[in-house]
Amino acid sequence: MNIDVLSLFQGIATLVGQDPTFAVARIVLMLLGISFVYLGYKGILEALIMIPMGLGMATVNASVLFFPDGKTGTIFLDPLVTDPSALVNILQINWLQPIYTMSFTNGLIACLVFIGIGVLCDIGFVLARPFSSMFLALWGELGSVAVFPLAVAFGMTPQEAAATAIVGGADGPMVLFTSLMLSPHLFVPIGIVAYLYLSLCYGLYPYLIKALIPKKMRAIQMDLKGMPQITPLQKIMFSTITVTILCLLFPVAGPLFVSFFLGIVIREAGVKPYIEFIETTLLYSSTFFLGLLLGVLCEAGTILNPVVLKILILGSTALMVSGVGGLIGGILLYYFSGKKYNPVIGIAGVSCTPTTAKVAQKVVFKANPRAMVMPLALGANVSGVITTAILAGIYCTLLK
Repeated sequence: MNIDVLSLFQGIATLVGQDPTFAVARIVLMLLGISFVYLGYKGILEALIMIPMGLGMATVNASVLFFPDGKTGTIFLDPLVTDPSALVNILQINWLQPIYTMSFTNGLIACLVFIGIGVLCDIGFVLARPFSSMFLALWGELGSVAVFPLAVAFGMTPQEAAATAIVGGADGPMVLFTSLMLSPHLFVPIGIVAYLYLSLCYGLYPYLIKALIPKKMRAIQMDLKGMPQITPLQKIMFSTITVTILCLLFPVAGPLFVSFFLGIVIREAGVKPYIEFIETTLLYSSTFFLGLLLGVLCEAGTILNPVVLKILILGSTALMVSGVGGLIGGILLYYFSGKKYNPVIGIAGVSCTPTTAKVAQKVVFKANPRAMVMPLALGANVSGVITTAILAGIYCTLLK
C-alpha cells in the first residue's frame, strides 16, 4: 500500500500547496504564538491572556487542512459565517464555534469580564478624590479622541476609526464591545492588536514617565491622611444612581455600564457567594476563553489583511498619546496644587485596572521608597474605566 506522506500530514501539505506568502505568514504566526507562551510564562507579558492566546495562535496556524471542496481551513471556528443553515452545520463541526457564536459575536464575553473588573474595583477611591480622579481620566482619553480624525485621514470610515481609536482607552473588553458594535468586520484584527499592545505598551509606560516627569517631581510624597472614609452604602448608592443615569444617556452601551457597576455593587454589598464566583470562576474562565479565541482568530489570512497595518500604527499611537495625556493631566494638577501633587499618578488615568496604577506606584517607589500614591492612582484608574465606557457610548450612539 502506497502512502502519500503529504496526504497523511495535511498541515505540512497545506504549507507546501498554499501561496508562499500565506505559508510564510503561518510559520511566522506559529513562532510568534510559541513566543507569547514563553513570554507569558516569564511574566514579561500578561500570562492570563498571552498563554492561551499564544497557544491558540500557534495551533490554529498549524492545523490548516484540505476540505472536500479543495479549499483549506481549520475545524476550530469560522468567524465570518452568517448564513443560518451553514452556521448550524458548523456548530456541529468546529469545536470552538459554539463559544464564539454564543459569547463573542454578541459582546457577552466583554460584559462577563467587565463584571469581574467591577468586583475587583473599589469605587471609594473615586469618591474620596472625585475631581482629581475624573480630571486625570479625561486626560487619559486623549488618544481615544485624537486618533479618531487621524484614522479617518488614513482612509477608515468613521465607524472603523472609532473602533480603532478606542484602543487608546486601554480597556480590552471596551475595545471588543465597541468594535463589535461599530465594525464587526474588523473585530478580529482590532481585538488582537488591542490585547497585544495592552501587554506591550505597559512595558513602555515607565520609560514614558521618566522621559516626561523629572525625578524630583516623581519623588513627591502625597499626604493621604485627609482622605475620607467612604461607607459601603455610599458606594452602592453612588454606583446605582450613576449606572442608571449613564444607561439613560447612552442606552447602546448599557450592557457595559450594567456589567461594571453590577460588579461594584456586589462587592460592596458583601454577597460572598457571588463575589467568590465572579472573582474566580467567572473572571478567569472568561479571560481564558478570551485569550484562547483571540489566538485562534489570529490566522494568516487575518493578519495579511492590509488594514491590520493601519490598526497596528493607530492603536499604538492611541495608547501612547493617552499615556502622554494622562501625564499632562498630572502635571496640571501638580501646578494647581501648588506643586504638592505627584504628576506620575496621571498615567493611571489610562484605564486598565489595576495595571497602570501599579506602574505609577512602581515608578514613584523607585524615585522615593517612602512615597505612596496607589490609593490616588486607583481612583484615577477606576475613573478611567468609567470615562472610556462613556466615550464608547458616545461613539456607538453617534455612529451606529
